[in-house]
Amino acid sequence: MLLTISTTHSPATDLGYLLHKHPAKAQAFDLAVGTAHVIYPEATGTRCTAALVLEIDPVGLVRERKGSQPERFALGQYVNDRPYAASSMLAVALGRVFRTAMSGRCEARPELAATTLPLELRVPALPCRGGAAMAERLLAPLGWSVEARPVPLDPLFPDWGDSRYLDLRLTGELRLADALSHLYVLLPVLDDAKHYWVSPDEVDKLVRAAEGWLAAHPERNLITRRYLSHSGRLFREAIDRLAEVDDATDDELLDATTEAEVLTEPADKPVPLAQQRHGAVLAALRAAGARSVADLGCGVGALLGRLLDEPAFARVAGVDVSARALEVAARKLRLDRMPTRRAERLELFQSSLVYTDRRLTGFDAAVLMEVIEHVDPPRLAALERTVFAHAAPGTVVVTTPNVEHNVRFEGLAPGALRHRDHRFEWTRAEFAGWAERVAAGHGYGVRLLGVGTDDPEVGPPTQMAVFTRAEAGAAAAATPTLPGFEGGAP
Repeated sequence: MLLTISTTHSPATDLGYLLHKHPAKAQAFDLAVGTAHVIYPEATGTRCTAALVLEIDPVGLVRERKGSQPERFALGQYVNDRPYAASSMLAVALGRVFRTAMSGRCEARPELAATTLPLELRVPALPCRGGAAMAERLLAPLGWSVEARPVPLDPLFPDWGDSRYLDLRLTGELRLADALSHLYVLLPVLDDAKHYWVSPDEVDKLVRAAEGWLAAHPERNLITRRYLSHSGRLFREAIDRLAEVDDATDDELLDATTEAEVLTEPADKPVPLAQQRHGAVLAALRAAGARSVADLGCGVGALLGRLLDEPAFARVAGVDVSARALEVAARKLRLDRMPTRRAERLELFQSSLVYTDRRLTGFDAAVLMEVIEHVDPPRLAALERTVFAHAAPGTVVVTTPNVEHNVRFEGLAPGALRHRDHRFEWTRAEFAGWAERVAAGHGYGVRLLGVGTDDPEVGPPTQMAVFTRAEAGAAAAATPTLPGFEGGAP
């Protein structure tokens, strides 16, 4: 089982820094499925190639497996493609051997880890359900040039046709961490099989590994369903987690159509939390009579499309500190093909909420939807000054997770936060204390609301504060109560 990673970045041997594997050394790693080796077939200043070779003992796997005696003696357990065909076992090796590289960390060369490099990845024997077209369909949207040649069953007998394996070669300019995460997730997806039990923990692994690209992928539902071995329950949980963790779900994400089947949802299926949150925010903005809205920390633009759908919002701004997130937002919103009148209402710009920026002023309302929990607590005071003192819109809508509700998320480990980038998550009392202090200090009134099902023990999953400047207080009192969120103090 083989994977090669090549670069022509100068000097090419910098690849060793990123992979944390020295080009002059051959290394071996013991895994539950076999032994993984890392070697460098070439390492010069102009081109460097690292090879991950996974040795599998299929007989040993059968002997160690717990199962019925007839299953252990089935011929297919001994005669199979496991020793050479890339599969979920190669993905496991990838995650174990290149764990630090996948996280995007490189203490010796941190600037290198953040740099896009010319990369070439090759998997010479990849089982792929759907053939070369499927490989193109899943990998091209991620920025890869895809060359997928079917491997013949036997070159000496061309009439036998092609096998189900591809010789896959990917070229492109990407961060190495992104390239590795693509393979880690998509190797078992292309194979459409996993060689281990798929438990609810797989949802958490998928959300973490595919952070930043799965939610915006045009084939996200197909990827999610295959990765989770077509478990309807896990698929629905993953969709909800992507909505909650990445905050990037839209109507397309909720569509459960795959290439060959349609998932029929029960009529009484609850509305996903992200959709409820959007509805709650929009209701508050409508009640405030806002004509211009700034989505601060807009991410990949999940809310921006909803804002543009309402003609009452004559001016909409998407603001984020991440240039890459804004690029994804522009692509998701189809900005290059957007009708002129709609495009004239939208502006996207990069800015940090902990520094004053004159472009943030002049809006009727500002939204910080699932943003404040990503800010280090010592820097919250700077954000408060930027938003409430400098920008000072008439209405500010803030949503944030209710940490008390985390115990109700089945796939979330005890004590864990909902997102690895969250710096904190507040209880209802902590959020209320913060909101009341900010309001009093900057001349605002505040109303506290819950979004989602209000659990009698731990409250709603999301908490929301609607701040209204004192002179506009009458409008805030008109905030309606919609299905999915209830008014009143938490």
